[in-house]
Amino acid sequence: MRNEPERRNGDDEIDLFELVEGLWKQKVLIILTTVIVTAAAVAYALLATPIYEAKVFVQPPSQNDVAQLNYGRGGDSGLSMLGVKDVYEIYLRHLQSESLRREFFRSVYLPSLTSEERVGSQDVLYARFQDVLSLGVAAKDTPNRYFVKATLADPQQAAEWVVRYVEMAGQRGISEISKDVKADATIKANNLEQQIESTRESARKQREDQIAKLSEALIVARSIGLEKPPIISNTLSSEVSAGMGGSLTYMRGTKALEAEIANLRNRTSDDPFVANLRQRQEALAFYRALKVEPGVIQVYRQDGAIESPDKPVKPKKMIIVAMGVVLGVALGVMLALLRYLTAGISARRMREP
Repeated sequence: MRNEPERRNGDDEIDLFELVEGLWKQKVLIILTTVIVTAAAVAYALLATPIYEAKVFVQPPSQNDVAQLNYGRGGDSGLSMLGVKDVYEIYLRHLQSESLRREFFRSVYLPSLTSEERVGSQDVLYARFQDVLSLGVAAKDTPNRYFVKATLADPQQAAEWVVRYVEMAGQRGISEISKDVKADATIKANNLEQQIESTRESARKQREDQIAKLSEALIVARSIGLEKPPIISNTLSSEVSAGMGGSLTYMRGTKALEAEIANLRNRTSDDPFVANLRQRQEALAFYRALKVEPGVIQVYRQDGAIESPDKPVKPKKMIIVAMGVVLGVALGVMLALLRYLTAGISARRMREP
């Protein structure tokens, strides 16, 4: 009686050769399943909408592209020079900004959809747009070289979108840099204007101080009756004449002092007597009139021409067909194995008393 359970356990075990033989008997099912699944994969590969990929590469501008931005900068101007790196960093910030993506989504992506496709959540549509347009670093060894990629069913539209996206980022970058340069020039002009007004006021006060000094010297000259400078012979003449200032100013005589005081009081402008005033006025006029022409500034360079792609990246027909064959064989074997096991269980139940 102990051999009966052992026999049953032995019957429950599946012999490998019997399994292979059982599967071989189900070869028609396996082949038929493989053919059906493969045919479905082929149909999908042939009927699926082809997706094209357009890609454009951007890199830093040349020094000549940013030369106009440095007019009036550097040297003793107090304004630092703008280099290629400074300009390109501003462009990259706009290229990767969420605000630009949102603007492109509203102004370009949504209008390209049909009324039925636009129905639904904006978040869902934006998530779908994120898959359509992407960007990143071209390679690790060239961290300053970026790409913008669009995947669409229309190859020409994909090429237009990537170009338009990098151009929109460029326009934003040029606008920001132009405003910064103009703001720097305005601040510089305001400082110069303040310096000019300050030096003019200082010259006016110095003239008033000079009139006060001469007026006191005139009182002294009148008190001693000195109408003209004294005539001193020998070598003292030049020394005394040169020293007729300060406490000796009265020695110029009343006529000279009265004439100088009248001249100072009648002076309409102190500008000719202010040092470096004309240079500051020229600089002020330059910075006030400074303009940046956006058309001659480039904040990026497009690496190579962009053309409409002529070979779709999706669907990958050979991979889909190969996966269809593999999936068909696997599904056929599973069905055949299921039938084999089901038939074995039914046979054992029929043998049991």
